[in-house]
Amino acid sequence: VQLQASGGGLVRPGGSLRLSCAASGDKLPYYAIGWFRQAPGQQREWLGVITSAAGVTYYADSLKGRFAISRDNAKNTVYLQMNDLQPEDTAVYYCAADRIVTRTLSYDYWGQGTLVTVSS
Repeated sequence: VQLQASGGGLVRPGGSLRLSCAASGDKLPYYAIGWFRQAPGQQREWLGVITSAAGVTYYADSLKGRFAISRDNAKNTVYLQMNDLQPEDTAVYYCAADRIVTRTLSYDYWGQGTLVTVSS
């Protein structure tokens, strides 16, 4: 499966963005889809995952409920809704797919990343 993340951009503190992760080459419902981010000079961070079958979501505690993952199987796309964005959310955001649900970085397929910049 090939993944394409999009929707990044510049947003003011307190604002919202919705990122998309579109898949090709296979059907997304076969995979768990994770979202990650990597800020400059920092390690890549796991944000959350949506499971393949039931679409159950799990999130990093650090997000404090500001982010939400959803999927549209008809469009073969997974979304990351981000609310109340703050400058510390500035990072390149990635989506990734795997057959196994995991909170680690061990995903088999990765998208190319989309940059989110939070600044006034």
